[in-house]
Amino acid sequence: MPLPATIRTRGYLPHWEQDRATYFVTFRLTDSLPRDFVDRLQRQRRRTAAARRAGTATPADLKDLRLLVRKTERSLDAGRGDAFMMNPRVAKIVFESVIHFNDHRYRLYAVCVMPNHVHVVFSPIATCTLASILHSWKSHTAHAANLVLSRRGHFWQHEYFDHLVRNSESFARIVRYVTENPERAGLHNWPWVWPFRHLLGRGRPN
Repeated sequence: MPLPATIRTRGYLPHWEQDRATYFVTFRLTDSLPRDFVDRLQRQRRRTAAARRAGTATPADLKDLRLLVRKTERSLDAGRGDAFMMNPRVAKIVFESVIHFNDHRYRLYAVCVMPNHVHVVFSPIATCTLASILHSWKSHTAHAANLVLSRRGHFWQHEYFDHLVRNSESFARIVRYVTENPERAGLHNWPWVWPFRHLLGRGRPN
């Protein structure tokens, strides 16, 4: 039986957390999506979260959210904004930060650092949480990247998108999506990918 998920929110996007879970997380630069688009996505996710808590979510609600998420993915892949990770020094900082504590604070299954966003598939270990891991990645890389770029100010958008990976079919699909993201976006021979392609036929780990 699946473990119960806890819905956590700080007034932005709702996050579903679960012990011994595998997550698909996307975090992005501050200017990577238009403000009105983000507002629309936040409203839709809040409505869907409220409907799920009340047990009134309909297939149409979930379909609308999935469509909006797909539009978000396409918009991010267009490389909007400053796209600081086009700079190899910045991309390397972010990539190495994400993989640094693999098998210590979390287990990584796929990583892709794109020009204006990052995808990660991972499972927290022991007392580490989704929120604490994301905070560590974002705070360290923001400081280091701003030094490289000789800039100040916010680097990452405060919120992030996360999805509980619920079965082996979903795991395989998401890992494939992450590892193939650069090619779909026209970034051929893009180096900032953790290519667990041997996992694609195995499904979600236990």
